[in-house]
Amino acid sequence: MSRHQNLNHVYPNAQQNQPMFSRHLTAFGSHWLPPTQAPFGGWRNVHFPSYPCRPGVPPPPQLSHPTRHLSGAFQPQDTHNTNWARLQSKQHLPPGFPFHGFPHRHFHLGLMECSDKEPPYKRRRSSEERAPGDRSKGSPKREYAPRQARSDTTSPNCWFKDGKPPPPGTSPPRQALELKRQWEDFSHCYKSRPQSGGGRREPPFEFSVMSYNILSQDLLHDNNYLYKHCSSSILNWNHRLSNILKELKEHNADIMCLQEVQEDHYEKQIKPSLEALGYQCEYKRRTGRKPDGCAVVYKKDRFSLLSSHPVEYFRRGIPLLDRDNVGLVLLLRPTGSSRPEDCVCVANTHLLYNPRRGDIKLAQLAMLLAEISTVSRLPDGSSCPIILCGDFNSVPWSPLYSFVRESRLEYDGIPIGKVSGQEENPRGQRILTVPIWPLSLGVTQQCQYATAPTDVDRGITNLSVQDFAAPPMAAMNRPSIEHSLRLTSAYSHYLTEDSRPEITTCHSRTAITVDYIFYSAGTGDISTQPEGPLPRQGLQLLARLALVGQTDLEAVNGLPNEHNSSDHLPILACFRLCP
Repeated sequence: MSRHQNLNHVYPNAQQNQPMFSRHLTAFGSHWLPPTQAPFGGWRNVHFPSYPCRPGVPPPPQLSHPTRHLSGAFQPQDTHNTNWARLQSKQHLPPGFPFHGFPHRHFHLGLMECSDKEPPYKRRRSSEERAPGDRSKGSPKREYAPRQARSDTTSPNCWFKDGKPPPPGTSPPRQALELKRQWEDFSHCYKSRPQSGGGRREPPFEFSVMSYNILSQDLLHDNNYLYKHCSSSILNWNHRLSNILKELKEHNADIMCLQEVQEDHYEKQIKPSLEALGYQCEYKRRTGRKPDGCAVVYKKDRFSLLSSHPVEYFRRGIPLLDRDNVGLVLLLRPTGSSRPEDCVCVANTHLLYNPRRGDIKLAQLAMLLAEISTVSRLPDGSSCPIILCGDFNSVPWSPLYSFVRESRLEYDGIPIGKVSGQEENPRGQRILTVPIWPLSLGVTQQCQYATAPTDVDRGITNLSVQDFAAPPMAAMNRPSIEHSLRLTSAYSHYLTEDSRPEITTCHSRTAITVDYIFYSAGTGDISTQPEGPLPRQGLQLLARLALVGQTDLEAVNGLPNEHNSSDHLPILACFRLCP
């Protein structure tokens, strides 16, 4: 994760040692809750003017972003070409908005280390020396000294003095606060459909979707330096499992996309518990020696499974794709429908974490989009509605995020360390190669399979350069990649109340957004869409569970905590299937 050289540029008057933060969720039940105005704190010494945040809408030009004044901010003119300026224009960002990432990534914890050491990898297993037979590459293991912390033991989950818990016999801390999140209701934005011919019209199909990185216990242990603010009892798996299952049950989503699901815990505990609640479970473990993977679960009384398609990003013989991340794509049909076009394609993934390997992330994403394009294709050549969830390890408005939202990315001259926006100043400035992934992968620059997927799995070498050439509209031979899925985000990435950046994940090193619910919007949807007519068969966003800002997380002192047992927040949205 990224860090800053000068803490005063992040918090002008902040003390060096500040506590971490956490959260709590309100129960979901069968329906979303009515929206309310919750009191949210503001960023320290920074004023954000209020403006209405709609799903996927970037801030207006007049919004004064504190990141504009940070040292080391990567500006468009820092590159040797004008591609960053073109990307800025496409995203309609305010003048001077830095392209190394989303603004809230700069508001790290007061406890963040301000050294010139390179940032640690969250996924320690992917950066250590490997056991014999492990295919992934790695670097020597690094050790990190414990930080100094505030000696405030009156607050639960706090950083203990000198990194040690209070001695035995001390009074137990007061009851931990819970983070309050509210539902934002957009259903009033849609007009009711008029009755025609006096006949009884069948009500539209409505359903809810959750995306949640639940934090694998093995990864927690391998990266325990990120959770020094937590007592051992909070990090205990039995405690965490109880909280996680409670959250899943309370939210009661019709479809749940889970990441970092440890295989042994899934088989013995998570899957049986969810099946007892009426869910059908599909799971794909990461390749190699990795113990966790992605799961997609859905209510059996709301959907039936048409097909399930696991996607492995590892490709033997292709150095760019030597990592063990995976994706999972399901084709679901709403209960009671028999028409071929009445189906929903649901995809879940967890892309590579490494902030400096944006080339790998783009290649993994291209493979997933190619699978989604194939699975979602209807007999008439169109695509059914798509929901794409997961931990993308990329911040809003980064090149990778823009590629998903804008369906196109001109990547000429973009450094691979800038693709995800996780880091402000990545070491080295190696540029994305042209093409990003090799021809032998069997995925075109339009993120489509060049041949049948079965041939791709075996590896193909008989492709010509023309198969991967940019389309004629990509003028002046600019290197670019495209897809045809027309996706938008269910979240705006700024809080409605005061325009502070939303946060989906935090721990002792950073607080940023990396988790998303993307969807293909249908006619009349309220979010901003790409140019051109919207498809008739799509989705309308009815509601979403509001996220929170950093000060709200600080107030409840950290993730994980006594009530919430992951370093990610679950994100939820409710949709209507357009008729």
